[in-house]
Amino acid sequence: MSNLDRQAVPSLCGGRGFVVAEPVRELLSPRRVRLGASTEVRRLLPNLGRRMIGAWAFVDHYGPDDIADEPGMQVPPHPHMGLQTVSWLHDGEVLHRDSTGSLQTIRPRELGLMTSGRAISHSEESPKSHARFLHGAQLWVALPDAHRHIDPKFEHHAELPTVTAPGVEATVLLGDLDGAHSPGSTYSPLVGADLTLTSGTETRLPLVPDFEYGVLSMSGEAHVDGVPVLPGSMLYLGCGRTELPLRADSDAELMLLGGEPFEEELIMWWNFVGRSQEEIVQAREDWMKGTRFGEVKGYDGAPLPAPKLPDLPLKPRGRAR
Repeated sequence: MSNLDRQAVPSLCGGRGFVVAEPVRELLSPRRVRLGASTEVRRLLPNLGRRMIGAWAFVDHYGPDDIADEPGMQVPPHPHMGLQTVSWLHDGEVLHRDSTGSLQTIRPRELGLMTSGRAISHSEESPKSHARFLHGAQLWVALPDAHRHIDPKFEHHAELPTVTAPGVEATVLLGDLDGAHSPGSTYSPLVGADLTLTSGTETRLPLVPDFEYGVLSMSGEAHVDGVPVLPGSMLYLGCGRTELPLRADSDAELMLLGGEPFEEELIMWWNFVGRSQEEIVQAREDWMKGTRFGEVKGYDGAPLPAPKLPDLPLKPRGRAR
């Protein structure tokens, strides 16, 4: 997923100095951003108050949108570096193409995981013949310095492990949850899980106290540690938890995101994650010149141009403010 905001704002994220070391209940409100003609997303990370949860650095929630008579998602070829993209659907389909030659239709509850490494480009679009509704989330995971220059690759995992208990089923996208391990590649300690709760369920989810966590509401009415979380909003939970109380007042769907607080400070601008202004400037120049990021073959349309860099230097602002 691209950040299509034409006024891309740089932010420096990461660093343990801004991690909340004890349990908290911080409700994050989304910022609405339009992707193409018919898809509007609710952006939860980076947020005005919080920019990372573990290595999770970018979270968009979209839909459910009725696209029966519309083209749906149409995101032209665009570049990435220093991160992984996670595509996760509850309804609809997304056709992924990238510069490694990958061509894959991603369907509900299937993991589309792209590791950009040093450089990749990709496009995302609803197939011409598509389902009526489109509903899902797009997320980024920042790569630690030791792995951010690796070769790019794309993974598609149609079968993922689940954890079940009365009234709840958890599908593990990335990392580990209660002994279930995702086949998706990870480069830092983290977890991503999709939670389905039936109406009336009250349960407690096991957590790792060294991780910080957030919960994104996809649909339904649910209380997370006693806090009502509406669809399209996210509750930041801090660290220091061994379990998480959940209650569903209706059938509900949530995403649990967590990880060991990200040690490194990094700059995130447009679709790039780097460590210095010089890196970001060079990446933008390489994309505009058509070098380094490769070519997305088969997409009917022009690549996405990069926005203008800010006039002021890219300055550190921390993972929270």
